[in-house]
Amino acid sequence: MPTIKDRPVGVVGAGRVGTALGLALVRAGYDLVGITARSDASRQRAADVLPDIPLVDLPTIAKSAGIILLSVTDDAIGPVATELAESAHLQPGQIVMHVSGACGLTVLAPATDVGAVPLAIHPAMTFSGLATDADNLAGLAYAITARPDDRPLAEELVRDLAGVPVWIADEDRTLYHAALVLGANNLITLLAAAMDALAAAGVPDPGFVLAPLVRTSLENALRHGDQALTGPVRRADTGTIDAHVRALRDRAPELLPAYLQFGLVTATRARRAALNEVDRLDEVVALLEARAAEANGDAGR
Repeated sequence: MPTIKDRPVGVVGAGRVGTALGLALVRAGYDLVGITARSDASRQRAADVLPDIPLVDLPTIAKSAGIILLSVTDDAIGPVATELAESAHLQPGQIVMHVSGACGLTVLAPATDVGAVPLAIHPAMTFSGLATDADNLAGLAYAITARPDDRPLAEELVRDLAGVPVWIADEDRTLYHAALVLGANNLITLLAAAMDALAAAGVPDPGFVLAPLVRTSLENALRHGDQALTGPVRRADTGTIDAHVRALRDRAPELLPAYLQFGLVTATRARRAALNEVDRLDEVVALLEARAAEANGDAGR
């Protein structure tokens, strides 16, 4: 009985995700018939990660692949789907899938309208662009958006990658991706800012100091959510918080807005989770709002 693995795969765009998934699919027994690459960097990445896979153009992918995997920027998915639909090479029943977390099936409408099967499958992982990325794909959550009749195809592909299907409704796709940005991309920015502050305090190796604290905090947060919170906001130590504000204002003013905003979000969540007495957390909110207003006033002068 034919399976999805019997369909040749073509990758459009030699981006970090596309090359990693392409290599993982080859390892899973799929036939990768070609990959497109426009820039010198993407051509080099394809050569490094998938040296045996030919570089081809989009019409060749459309003619030869039963699964067309779009690994392009979010803004480019629609135009590529339109180009495929207008190429006269796309056939009914071909799978056209993208790997964007933010987009659903609507962006693939041009291909869907000519009979293609649209899938949105996003691996919840960050990618470095190295061949080792493919080693990290097993066991991941893959956010899948598919029409009801196409769900078995999408699930089979994810299972072949040793992934875990997580079903996301089309209308929830953007919120799903915003959550990942909050939890991953913003985490990097937050930690980089914390390392800047430690460096300003004379700490020679900020990463060494932060690593055990951050790793334990992360594990606790993933297990317990708001209940894992520690520190001056949960304790409502307004004196300590105000001292932090003064130190940042004097020594690292560029980090003060983030401290105040994160503090307000933390205090609001601590109040909602009843992590301290409401009136004490109200004092924290009032202090942070006052200091934020002062900072905004200073910035406007």
